[in-house]
Amino acid sequence: MAIPLFNSIASWLLKKRYHQIELFLKYPAEVQQEVLQQLIDLAEDTELGKRYDFAGISSYEVFAERVPVVTYEEIEPVIERTRKGEQNIFWPTSIKWFAKSSGTTNSKSKFIPVSAEALEDCHYKSGKDLLCLYLNNNENSQLFNGKGLRLGGSKELYEDNGTFFGDLSAILIDNMPFWAELSSTPSNRVSLMSEWETKMSAIITESIQENVTSLAGVPSWMLVLLNNVLEETGKNHLFEIWENLEVYFHGGVSFNPYKEQYERLLPRRDFKYYEIYNASEGFFAIQDRNYAEDLLLMLDYGIFYEFIPMSSYGTEEEKVIPLWEVEKGMNYAVVITTNAGLWRYKIGDTVRFTSTNPYRIRVTGRTKHYINAFGEELIIENAEEALRNCCQKTGAEISDYTVAPIYMAGKEKGAHEWIIEFRKAPDEIEHFTELLDEALKKLNSDYEAKRYNNMTLTKPKIHMAPEKTFYNWLKSKNKLGGQHKIPRLSNDRNYVDELLQMNQ
Repeated sequence: MAIPLFNSIASWLLKKRYHQIELFLKYPAEVQQEVLQQLIDLAEDTELGKRYDFAGISSYEVFAERVPVVTYEEIEPVIERTRKGEQNIFWPTSIKWFAKSSGTTNSKSKFIPVSAEALEDCHYKSGKDLLCLYLNNNENSQLFNGKGLRLGGSKELYEDNGTFFGDLSAILIDNMPFWAELSSTPSNRVSLMSEWETKMSAIITESIQENVTSLAGVPSWMLVLLNNVLEETGKNHLFEIWENLEVYFHGGVSFNPYKEQYERLLPRRDFKYYEIYNASEGFFAIQDRNYAEDLLLMLDYGIFYEFIPMSSYGTEEEKVIPLWEVEKGMNYAVVITTNAGLWRYKIGDTVRFTSTNPYRIRVTGRTKHYINAFGEELIIENAEEALRNCCQKTGAEISDYTVAPIYMAGKEKGAHEWIIEFRKAPDEIEHFTELLDEALKKLNSDYEAKRYNNMTLTKPKIHMAPEKTFYNWLKSKNKLGGQHKIPRLSNDRNYVDELLQMNQ
C-alpha cells in the first residue's frame, strides 16, 4: 500500500475514536461509575472479590466503605503469589506480565501486574488516542509518511516462575502488533537491548537513515540521544537530519527544565510538543490541545480514579473522594482501581486540576518527593517553575538536579541544599541562588514565611555538579535509560550525601 494512502486511512480510523472521547467529555461521572461497576462485576469471583463481597456492591459509596486504600507494600504479598503462578487472586484473567517499576532509584523494585485487558484497553488504546487527538488538532499532519523514533526502557524481559517481568516499554514492544514496528524506529531488537550505551549507538545507526516524523520518550534521556545524534552527524539542528519531524510526544518527568534546550535542537516555531501522563500502573492523561500546558484525564481506559487532598494526606483526617468531587486548583494524591487488579491503590503521584469541565490536570509531583522539613511544603512544580524562571533570566541550562534539607543543628538554622548539573552554567552562581530564592518565595507562601528574616530557613545552598555527575550516579546503580528518573526533592539526605561523596 502506498504510504500516502496508508496515511489517509490511518488518519480516518483514528479520528473516528474522537466520537467516543466526546462521550466521557459530556458524561464523566456516569462513565467513571460504569467503569467501576464493570471492574467490580468482573472480579467478584476472585479471592479479593469474595473477601470484600463484590457481588453485593452496587454503588461507589459501598465500594469505598468495603475496600481499603492500599500502598504497594500492603499488596506485595499477593502480587508475589501471582508472580509465582497463582491466579484469580485480585483479577479474574491470567496475569503473566509484570512491569518492573523504574520510577525511582530505590534498590527495591516494584512489580506491577499487567493484564491482557490493561495492555489492550489502556496502554495500546492510549497510544491510538494520542495519535487521534494529535491528528484531530493537526489535519495537515504527515505523521504516517515517516516513522516514529521511540526511546524505551533498557531492560530485557526475564522469565521467572512462568511469568515475565521487565520495563513496561519492553512489555509493550514485545506484545505490540507487527504493523506498529513497521512505523517505528529503531527495530524491536535494538529497542529491547539491555546495555544503554551500546543501545544508544545502535539507535543512532538505525534511525539517522530513516524519515523520522515524530519522537517519543522521556525528556532527559531523549535529550542525551538527540545531542549524540548531532555529535555523530556533525549537524547543527535536527531538521538537517529529519526535515519532516513535526512532533515530540513526551512524559515521565517535567518538561520545563529541558524546554529551551529542545527549542534549540528543533528551531521551528510550528514544531509541536505533546505531553502524556503514564506509568507502569496505567496510562492516565493526554495533552489534547496544541500548545496546552495541561492534560485531559482519560476516563474510559478501565481505570477508576479517586483523589486524596494533599492537605489531609497521611493524617488521621485523610479523606478519599471520587472524581466528581474534586475542585480546581487543589493538589491531590492519585488513587486508582484498574483492569489489572489494583484496587484503591495509591500510585504515589500528585496532580492539580486546571479544569473540571472537562477534567484536565497537571502533574505536580510525587507524594514522597517533596520537602516539608520546616513546614515549607515545597513541591516539584514549585522547584521546576523557579528553575525555569532563573534560567530565563541568566541564560543558564540545567541537565539535572536534586534537593534536600539541611537540618537545624544547635543554633544553626535550616536550609535547602541543591546539587545542580548545568549544561550551561550561569555567570554568577550567587546571583542565580538569589534569583532562585526569590522565585520560590513568590511561588510558595509557606516557603516565603519560613524564609522571612531567616526565621527558620536561610538562603539555599547550591553545589555546581561536574559534568556527567548524575549520569555516573545512575550508571553505578545500573539505572541508565528508559524511565529511570533523578529524585528531585527529598525529605532525607540520602541522595544528596551520595552525590556529594562522589564528587569529593
